[in-house]
Amino acid sequence: MAPKNPDSRTIKVGSRGSALALIQDEVVIGRLKANSPDLEFQIDTVRTRGDADQTSRLAGMGLGIFVKELEQELLDGKLDIAVHSLKDMPTQLADGLVLGAVLSREDPRDVLVNRFGCSLEELPEGSKIGTSSPRRAAQLKMYARQVEVVSIRGNVETRLRKAQGEEADGAILAAAGLIRLGLQDQVTEYLSAQRFVPPPGQGILAVEARADDYRMLELLNAINDSNTRYEATAERAFLARLGGGCSVPVGAYARCVEDNIIMTIFMSSEDGENNFTDKIQGLKHDPLQLANDAYLALVERGGAELVAAARAAQA
Repeated sequence: MAPKNPDSRTIKVGSRGSALALIQDEVVIGRLKANSPDLEFQIDTVRTRGDADQTSRLAGMGLGIFVKELEQELLDGKLDIAVHSLKDMPTQLADGLVLGAVLSREDPRDVLVNRFGCSLEELPEGSKIGTSSPRRAAQLKMYARQVEVVSIRGNVETRLRKAQGEEADGAILAAAGLIRLGLQDQVTEYLSAQRFVPPPGQGILAVEARADDYRMLELLNAINDSNTRYEATAERAFLARLGGGCSVPVGAYARCVEDNIIMTIFMSSEDGENNFTDKIQGLKHDPLQLANDAYLALVERGGAELVAAARAAQA
């Protein structure tokens, strides 16, 4: 049993230490304080494996590299909640932890930034475009064959600097991070989520808590966005059906439309040559069935080899 916080009014919030992570903390804290203005908050930053290792290929490190240390602090009772970008979270949480809230989604799209100030199609032949994501790399190879894809890592500010000629001529990043940092003016093109399908959970902030911390779960329930949770559940369940920690290019973007969810899925080989995109619709209140239908569509319509490759990569 994790020790109780001796100061019941002060909630300890776990976070990575980047500027974006701290802004995301303030978003969550602002929502909680709006409902319970008497609460006090303390942000404790935790250095994760993904933050410490800036040289390894992200795709080879697996989902959870920005999460596990925070989860351990939660389980040890050193934190009351942890704030994450949902796209960084593994589909299987650590035993004893739950998603207490998912907040309403920010812009889910990827964006292009580049030193030429042009669109993807207008990038000069041989331009170097940076990303550490196999999905983004594959989609670049599909839609911008004239560019060279190069690997860049770092926080948003670092990647923006590297993309201005230091290591690349441009980069693909998540719109949500730039918006939260107030850096929208850096965007040269917003990329369609139907074409450049984002990863499960992109644009969503998630708050993790202990499953037995009923007081905290009650507070978090008040800031949970039900439609975003349905969408996130469908996207993450689809990823889980593929094996849960895909290091091959995969995307899923769901949106609620009245009583239904419409989900666009994407999967491809790393070179983008063997690719699959489809749109699946199901009932909003049964996101797990929708995820299963999406998985079956992928397999039945020619994606079996891609699924086998994804699972082999995790073996």
